[in-house]
Amino acid sequence: SDIYSRIPAPARIDRTWDNGTESSCHLLVDEALGMLTYYADPYSSWQRGTNENRNGRIRRYLPKGTSFDDLSDADLQAIVDEINDTPLKVLGWETPNEVWYRELGKVMSKTSHPETSVALTN
Repeated sequence: SDIYSRIPAPARIDRTWDNGTESSCHLLVDEALGMLTYYADPYSSWQRGTNENRNGRIRRYLPKGTSFDDLSDADLQAIVDEINDTPLKVLGWETPNEVWYRELGKVMSKTSHPETSVALTN
């Protein structure tokens, strides 16, 4: 849940996980962060296409079987930064970071300046 807690609460809506044992405590995360959990159908990786694409990109740096023993947080962050700063065709050649921060700005703007209405009474 630590990774989700770094996301501002208004942007924490839901997430989709695999059906593996790593999500066995999802209800605790749901409650702690106020998020819903969705699951893809078993053996239906196409339902999580963006995630599978990201997994493939990560595997370019860390092939299956790679030991994480010597991987520092800085090494991992460098991989994350490079992936998130790479323009993608599906995003109109913007980077995931550009799109994320633009959309996050919209969400945060709505929560800090909500539209209000005034009820007039006689």
